[in-house]
Amino acid sequence: MERRTGATGTRLLLLLPFVCLLYVPSYNKGDPALFGFPFFYWYQLLWVPITVLLIWFVYRMTHHED
Repeated sequence: MERRTGATGTRLLLLLPFVCLLYVPSYNKGDPALFGFPFFYWYQLLWVPITVLLIWFVYRMTHHED
């Protein structure tokens, strides 16, 4: 099976949500609020669609048809 060039680098993008959400003190605050939700909550919820897009992108870049 042949790998596309840069597949490993592309897979490293999957670490981005983990790293950004790992250090809680960076987003453990209430302001700025969005629609009444403190920053702490909407920051984490924002990462849900971002993570989905990252997983889709990495899949498209690394998936091989046999």
